[in-house]
Amino acid sequence: MVVGGGGREHAIIKKLKESKNVTEIFALPGNGGIANDAKCIDIGAKEIDKIRDFAVAEKIDFAVVAPDDPLVLGAVDALNEVNIPCFGPTANAAIIEGSKVFSKNLMKKYNIPTAEYEVFDNCDEALKYLENAPIPTVIKADGLALGKGVIIAKTREEAMDAVKSMMEDKIFGDSGNNIVVEEFLTGPEVSVLSFTDGNVVIPMVSSMDHKRAKDNDEGLNTGGMGTIAPNPYYTEEVAKECMEKIFIPTMEAMNKEGRCFKGCLYFGLMLTPNGPKVIEYNCRFGDPETQVVLPLLESDLFEIMQHTAEGTLKDAEVKFADKSACCVVMASEGYPQKYDSGFEITMPEDKNIYVAGAKLSDGKLLTAGGRVLGVTEIGDDLKTAIDAAYETVKTVKFDNAYFRHDIGQKALAAKKCIGKDS
Repeated sequence: MVVGGGGREHAIIKKLKESKNVTEIFALPGNGGIANDAKCIDIGAKEIDKIRDFAVAEKIDFAVVAPDDPLVLGAVDALNEVNIPCFGPTANAAIIEGSKVFSKNLMKKYNIPTAEYEVFDNCDEALKYLENAPIPTVIKADGLALGKGVIIAKTREEAMDAVKSMMEDKIFGDSGNNIVVEEFLTGPEVSVLSFTDGNVVIPMVSSMDHKRAKDNDEGLNTGGMGTIAPNPYYTEEVAKECMEKIFIPTMEAMNKEGRCFKGCLYFGLMLTPNGPKVIEYNCRFGDPETQVVLPLLESDLFEIMQHTAEGTLKDAEVKFADKSACCVVMASEGYPQKYDSGFEITMPEDKNIYVAGAKLSDGKLLTAGGRVLGVTEIGDDLKTAIDAAYETVKTVKFDNAYFRHDIGQKALAAKKCIGKDS
């Protein structure tokens, strides 16, 4: 049973299907595209009691809770109570994403490198602090906000407006009751997903997300318009430093706090002039990073997830192909703001296309979200993967389709600068 209904879940389900030990997959709620690969059940990802009851009724052997909301709400705890093995952290460990204040304080306590910060629960005090704070600065809502609870303020006025919108106007609801005002860091960003069972951490292949809606990193922040893997900035030397100073210390810190983390721990990193620093933690697979990382996984995902749940990850084989992957997100024109939906999608069946926002209606697949599809291709090198992804994009059709034309170009330029061939 896989809880969730987006492109990330489709990528997880497609990879689980490859396992010889998996015979049937249920998706709760799934979507119109996932319906080709799993049996979709009309139960929402946040309906914890219904998820548990369904798992019991269907005698589910193993569950994967993919999105942040049900993890923070305790879906894994509920499934564990009825003895259903589960991939994903319990609620007391998922707080590492569920509360920015918790994660920042954890890093400070255990000397894990991150940006300098202040925490506020009072709007007037935050505004007073901003009168003399360094600009630009970063304002973060404490709780979950669909990945949109972070505002980079380039002027003092923008910073103050951000604080008021979060704390007074409640644009993110209760997530803005507490906020973090954070030092603005500079450097290349890297996403590293990792498997951890609380005893060992095994990083997956690195990736580079493209958050802005438009080409050349312009436009509004989105959930992600595309990704490439591996990230050329994440060299062997950087990886070694991250393992020693960030990955293992984070796992050990959570253990010391009595919050053993089992599942996928996502490290959002910035490679600053002063070394790698943590921008954010996520308590689950990233979206759309999963859509480039899992296609490169050569090992059995289901077996890795079993080992993670059982605390025997040291015995698992975790092997990635020495290749590159590129995912181009095809969205509805207007995303992440207002957009129209309900347009028929036509696409090739023999390609790695992950469905994020689509529904089935009278046998037709229709657009039903901002981010509609993730088109992924693999290549022996990054340029080959990028070119192949854009060739496949040409074969996908739906009205109102929008995508960035420059996914991976920054990485190609970086490879040349770093002195690797592209």
